[in-house]
Amino acid sequence: MRRRERGRHPAPARVWGAVGSQDAAETTRNGRSTGRRGLDSPVVASSLTVASGLCVAHLFWHVGGDTDRDAAVEAIEKAGAEGDQVVCVAIVGHKADVCTMILSADLWRIRDLQSRLRDAGLSLESSYFSITEVSEYAAGVPEELKQARLYPRLPPAGLPAWCFYPMSKRRNPGQNWYRLPYEERERMMYEHGATGRKFKGRVLQLVTGSTGVDDWEWGVTLFAKTPDDLKAVVYTMRFDEVSAEYAEFGPFWTGAVAEPTEVFDRVLPGR
Repeated sequence: MRRRERGRHPAPARVWGAVGSQDAAETTRNGRSTGRRGLDSPVVASSLTVASGLCVAHLFWHVGGDTDRDAAVEAIEKAGAEGDQVVCVAIVGHKADVCTMILSADLWRIRDLQSRLRDAGLSLESSYFSITEVSEYAAGVPEELKQARLYPRLPPAGLPAWCFYPMSKRRNPGQNWYRLPYEERERMMYEHGATGRKFKGRVLQLVTGSTGVDDWEWGVTLFAKTPDDLKAVVYTMRFDEVSAEYAEFGPFWTGAVAEPTEVFDRVLPGR
C-alpha cells in the first residue's frame, strides 16, 4: 500500500494503436527508430473526466525539513479556485502527517495537485483512488440523495473528526458475496444502512467505488463530531450480517479536518 512519490515527473505514456500518419509515428533514420517523435505527435489531453460523479483521491503525505508550507497551501487553494474540493486533514500517528482528499471531475487536475504538493516538498507515503457512485441497492432512493452521493459537498460543517479505510467483500468458498442472490444482498445492505442512519447528525459517511481502479473495492470516508463517534459507528456496524460475514477491511487513517493553513501550522509548527 505504501508508494513513495519520486522527485521527478514520470515518462509520457505510450499511445497504443494503429499509426495513421508519419507525423504521429516515431521518426526514423535508415529504417531504425530514433526514439523521438515528430513535431505533430499527439499530446496529452487537457482533461479526462468520468461520465457521472467525481474522481476522489486520498493522498497521504509526510512533511520534512524542506517542505514549503506556503507553497503547499497555495497548491491546495489553487485546486479550490479551479472548482475542485480539497479536504485537508492533519493525520494522527506514523502513517502520514497530512491527507489531501481531492474531489474533481477531471483526473488530470488531481494529478496536477499531486505534482504541486510534491514540488512543495511533501513526500507521498500512500494513496487511494476511487469514484463517487450510487449503489445498486439504492434504486429507491430519492433523486436528491442520489445527486448528493455523486456530487457531495465536503467537508461537512461541525464534523471535524475524520477517518478513511478501504474495504472489499469476501469471496471465500461458502462465503462469497458475489454468489448470493440479489434479493439477499439487498436485504443485508438495507439492514446495514438502517444501522448507519442511527448516527445521523453525528457521522457522515461517503462510500466511493474503486473496483478496477485500486486495490480494494470501496473507499469509506467518515466525518464525525468526535473521535469516539468514529469508533462507535464502525464498531456498531460490524455486528451487521453484511459486515460480520462478508466484509474485509484495509488499514485505517485517522485525523482532524481543518483549513489548510491550520493543518500545516499544526504539522509544521514554527514555520
